[in-house]
Amino acid sequence: MVQTRSKAFDAKAISHHYDLSNEFYQAFLCENMAYTCAYYRAPDGDLAQAQRDKMDLVCRKLRLAPGEDYLDIGCGWGSLAIWAAKHYGVNATAVTLSREQALWGQEWARREGLEDRCRIHHMDYRDLPPGRTFSKISAIGIIEHVGIANYPFYFAWVRDRLREGGLFLNHGITCNKFWRRTSQMDFLLRNVFPNGEFCDITRIMDAMERLRWEILDVENLRLHYARTCRHWYENLEANADRLREMVGERNYRLYRIWLACSAAAFYSGSLGLYQVLLQKYEINRRFDPPSTREDIYRYFLLSEHEPRGIRA
Repeated sequence: MVQTRSKAFDAKAISHHYDLSNEFYQAFLCENMAYTCAYYRAPDGDLAQAQRDKMDLVCRKLRLAPGEDYLDIGCGWGSLAIWAAKHYGVNATAVTLSREQALWGQEWARREGLEDRCRIHHMDYRDLPPGRTFSKISAIGIIEHVGIANYPFYFAWVRDRLREGGLFLNHGITCNKFWRRTSQMDFLLRNVFPNGEFCDITRIMDAMERLRWEILDVENLRLHYARTCRHWYENLEANADRLREMVGERNYRLYRIWLACSAAAFYSGSLGLYQVLLQKYEINRRFDPPSTREDIYRYFLLSEHEPRGIRA
């Protein structure tokens, strides 16, 4: 299948946003360095805990188990890959187009003593060796950067890298089916996310099914992302003077507008956030996922020190 975007275009777009300054992002994200929708178990929950809960939610939906080969596409600073290797015992491979993110993640993995089980690479996911396959794959906040015309190539590529019966979790921003781009959104995409493109969940899932994916679970986390953006905005404001010194007045104002507009868009419903769990279907293999979500969510009732893995 043909791609409509070059690797050079995507690399330049990602570098434009994510190579701005690691210290800048650290100041308004949280110690988890997670720049994607958090998962709030409590209405007044704090951002750091919500990001930890989000990482657990992803790992449990994927049913990660010790020794499995796991790939995280577009890994950011490596937080999810490190979490999965540390708490679920997987052999994690993670890739990002941002050099600054990769260097940060590699050092983080070394500090955690995980360099043998968590490898973070500065590379395009399309450059992974063709024969390299994985038991489980995640893509958290990547679909927005793929380009709608590239969905067939992207979902086919992921499917080819997944072993038979394997699971893929796609977590990404969507738009309302009747949403239309505005000049304000064009301004933000041009200045903040040059390769951003939004699509409605119906069209995304249609592209998945056309490539013979089985859709196991779909969950809407729109209001969780509204709250996440609001927390980021509040952190940005709380550190305003320091952040202006780091990245300049223009960049500070751009991010202030970006986060305020994003929070409003998620609250209003013009933008959404869906987690879609997919399986690479194998006709001769029996796979019986739980008939309810209880096994996924049950661990929230466990103590902090009990094992996080899915129970038999």
